Amino acid sequence: MPSPTPRPDPPFRRIVEEIRGRILTGDLRPGDRIPSVRQIAQRWGVAAATASRAMATLRDSGLVETTVGSGTVVSSHTRRKYPVSPAVPQRQARAFKQPLGRMHVLRAAIAIADAEGLDAVSMRRLAVDLGAGPMSLYRHVANKDDLVTQMADEVFGESELPDPGPPGWRAKLELVAHQQWELCRRHLWLPRAVSFTRPALVPNMMAHTEWILRALDGLELPMTTRIREALTLHGLVATVALSTAAEVESEQETGVTLDGWLLAQQKRADQTLDSGRFPLLATIPPETASDLNGLFEYGLARHLDGFATLVQGHARTRP
Repeated sequence: MPSPTPRPDPPFRRIVEEIRGRILTGDLRPGDRIPSVRQIAQRWGVAAATASRAMATLRDSGLVETTVGSGTVVSSHTRRKYPVSPAVPQRQARAFKQPLGRMHVLRAAIAIADAEGLDAVSMRRLAVDLGAGPMSLYRHVANKDDLVTQMADEVFGESELPDPGPPGWRAKLELVAHQQWELCRRHLWLPRAVSFTRPALVPNMMAHTEWILRALDGLELPMTTRIREALTLHGLVATVALSTAAEVESEQETGVTLDGWLLAQQKRADQTLDSGRFPLLATIPPETASDLNGLFEYGLARHLDGFATLVQGHARTRP
């Protein structure tokens, strides 16, 4: 009988072998940045899930590690003398010393998302970090979607809303918007974890919405208007926060800071603006567009100005 045709390695395994080979031969040294999940997907022409699996395999093998601010780099503990198959983890996670509880799971997942982004969070990765069996996690969360929802709710619990809060509806809305802005800056993945069309019925997130609705008490606005205001306010925060997250991700993937990028673009910008085609744009200070905190403050103030007009109009027309 003819021998069976060997099955080709899955795409993620070929990616792992190539990167692993570069590490073990010294082409990539400890501390060197390796391609991000997005870059792997683009360079090897694979799906994001395949790229994520390749990254997880490299991490489980102890060949790479993630550092805040630098992205994923070659691990300082890599042993080049004794190559290890990526199918067999070189560095086993330490056994979890305490009984695994819901808070352990959520805190570990939040730590991964804070350092590497939401795409890096998976049940398998979480089990490795906790030194637990993947199936044990399902006693605390139903699936990844449920995990992300609970992570977001846990993060919203970090914000303590005062009761009753400052006097006046505008001061209250400013306060809650600033608190959500700080949460999104602390946890860059948070805006992606909150859905407007499929809101999560979880206590800490619901408490923020309830607080905003209560802040509008006494204005005699329809409840439809009040809930739309709560959603719009968070949408304003989330929109600017997504740009903040994208900038941090770009810095981690490229190693180029925003100041460095602006400097590299200076010559081209000068040529374009000096052409005379854009006289008004040429007068804008270069740091204005990149000041996301200033953009948030401006957007919040103008939104509340508009909402104040709506409130005044409603007061004039009601019986």
